Amino acid sequence: MSPKITPKERDAILQSLRAGVVPRSGQQHIQVGRVMEIAALIKDIERVADGGSAFRLITGEYGSGKTFFLNLVRAIALEKKLVAANADLNPDRRFHATGGQARSLYAELMRNLSTRTKPDGAALTAVVERFMSNAIQEAKTGGRKVADVIREKLSALTEMVDGYDFAQVIDAYWSGYDSGDDQLKSNAIRWLRAEYSTKTDARKALGVRTIVDDANGYDFLKLFAKFVRLAGFSGFLVCFDELVNLYKLSNTQARNSNYEQILRILNDSLQGSAVGLGVLLGGTPEFLLDVRRGLYSYTALQSRLADNPFARDGLKDFSGPVLRLANLTREDLYVLLEKLRYVYAGGDSAKFLVPDEALHAFMDHCSRRIGEAYFRTPRNTITAFVNLLAVLEQNPGQDWKTLLGEVTVQPDSGAEAERAAEPDGPSIGSPDGKGVDDLSSFRL
Repeated sequence: MSPKITPKERDAILQSLRAGVVPRSGQQHIQVGRVMEIAALIKDIERVADGGSAFRLITGEYGSGKTFFLNLVRAIALEKKLVAANADLNPDRRFHATGGQARSLYAELMRNLSTRTKPDGAALTAVVERFMSNAIQEAKTGGRKVADVIREKLSALTEMVDGYDFAQVIDAYWSGYDSGDDQLKSNAIRWLRAEYSTKTDARKALGVRTIVDDANGYDFLKLFAKFVRLAGFSGFLVCFDELVNLYKLSNTQARNSNYEQILRILNDSLQGSAVGLGVLLGGTPEFLLDVRRGLYSYTALQSRLADNPFARDGLKDFSGPVLRLANLTREDLYVLLEKLRYVYAGGDSAKFLVPDEALHAFMDHCSRRIGEAYFRTPRNTITAFVNLLAVLEQNPGQDWKTLLGEVTVQPDSGAEAERAAEPDGPSIGSPDGKGVDDLSSFRL
């Protein structure tokens, strides 16, 4: 069945699912299906680890499990010694802006920076100190000064945009590290976290002339990708979710400016100019396919993100930039319920709260209540099942058959809320015609 489950993992998984959110850890215990899709993303991770680049747009309906998939890939990347960061887009965080929203997105990534030993984020200082430790070890082995080794390593960054100041900040951290100046170290980390809002403050604190701002956030991601490799990691994986918030922007120019940034990221990946950087984007089918407001409204993106015309009639192509996962089947959902029962029992089959018969009965109950939505967009179905197990656990002797008739399962209404965004007319570069309606969903 599943590998050993620790009490911490069990509680983290169950608490997240009851709240209707994706677990940050333990995803492997409840993963079902998606073998080919995961294999394709593992190849992307390996390409990044070899110094290449990767770009994927993962589309899925609201509540269908797209975020779970992104988190699973993130966990795989950490196991393969990559550094990973994730952020959700919202009105205050996006790729392009003039009011600090792009800098806010970069800062969120740095807050969520994770490594295998620090999978819950806040790993920025650990990454920098690993770079220092490697430099110290190399200096001892070669009988050299640590400062000379550090500057030699950082010279690889100075040829990149803003690389000179980035290298100078890392060098300042070493100076604070070597001299015991905690304030200097703190200033360097603040700069790397994009916490300086003015160049004047940064110049006073660190002697640099640039800061992370709305105009250069992506350039700093490319710099950081190269830096983590210098620190001994395999590469850098960045996950952006909730890109539907770009689709909701009412201003056509603002949307297109953000789409232009996505085009830049995609082009860098296709051309191999983003060394050791993988970028995953998560959004709804409308965000991609709507020719009035979605990515397809931007002609250059539409041509690059178009489906392979030969991948039809059941034929699959997992090598393109857009990854659409297969729907969750009834069989997949049954396996998932089995795994949830196993997790709830802490990995001990002797502690199962319901028999196999209950799993079939629960699926039939959900089917009668909300139809096929119970397995195609299973968020609410899963929450209801975990809630059922919680009541059975806390009320020994209660008959699951009696409780099952009282279980209320509602269809997930999030997709309707997302579609409520009113179009403001065709975007620049939009072809004539109505938006495409392709509501493929994902497996959890």
